[in-house]
Amino acid sequence: MNLSPVFFNRNAMLVAIDLLGKVITRGMMRLRIIETECYFISDKGSHASLGYTEKRRALFMDGGTIYMYYARGKPSLNFSAHGEGNAVLIKSAIADCTGEPLIMMQKNNPMPDGRMRDVTRLASGQTLVCRSLGIDVKDYDGRQMEETDIRVTDDGYRPESIVQTVRLGIPAGRDEHLPFRFIDEKYLGRCTAKPKKGSYEVCGYNETVSKNKKYL
Repeated sequence: MNLSPVFFNRNAMLVAIDLLGKVITRGMMRLRIIETECYFISDKGSHASLGYTEKRRALFMDGGTIYMYYARGKPSLNFSAHGEGNAVLIKSAIADCTGEPLIMMQKNNPMPDGRMRDVTRLASGQTLVCRSLGIDVKDYDGRQMEETDIRVTDDGYRPESIVQTVRLGIPAGRDEHLPFRFIDEKYLGRCTAKPKKGSYEVCGYNETVSKNKKYL
C-alpha cells in the first residue's frame, strides 16, 4: 500500500518513527528504511530554523513534499511533515529486492574506485540512499511524490524494537543533544554509524512514542 500525504501530515517525530520499516520504491528498485531523523522548525539543527528561502520552500509545503539538498555535494532525501518547517530525513536503508533491480542500484552507487558496493552497505547513509535509487535534487526537490516515480509503501513490516539517540553531524550549539534519530534495532549494524554503547535507548514502538510525549 502506498503511503498518502495524510501519513506525512503528522508530527515529524511520529512520522520518523513510523517510517521505520517502510519501503521506498522507484520502479522495481526497493529500499527498506531502517534509520530516520526528525527536524522541527524550532530546532536549531534544522534548515528551516534559518528561515524561509526559495531553496527551502519544500519544508514549508504540505506534508509529504520531497525536500532534497546536497550534503557535501551529494543528495539527501527528506519529506515534509505537519507544520511549516518540520521534516524527516531518510538516513539509511537496506536493499529489499534481488536480481536486476538490485544490480541496477549497485551500478547507480559504485565505490569510489568503481567496484560494486557491498549489498550490506549499499544504502547505509543518507547520500547512499539517493545514489542507489538514482535520484537527484534537480529532479525531485519541492515535488509531491505522486508527481514523481518515487513511492513509499507499507508492506506490513514493523520493527520489534527501536533505538533512539542523538542525530549525526549536528554542529555544537545547534541542539545536537536532541534525541531525534531512530533506528530499527534489528539492523543496528547496518545503519549510518552505530551509536556508542550507553548513548542510546531501546524500546518497543508504544514505549518509544510514550516517552517522547513532550515532543509530540
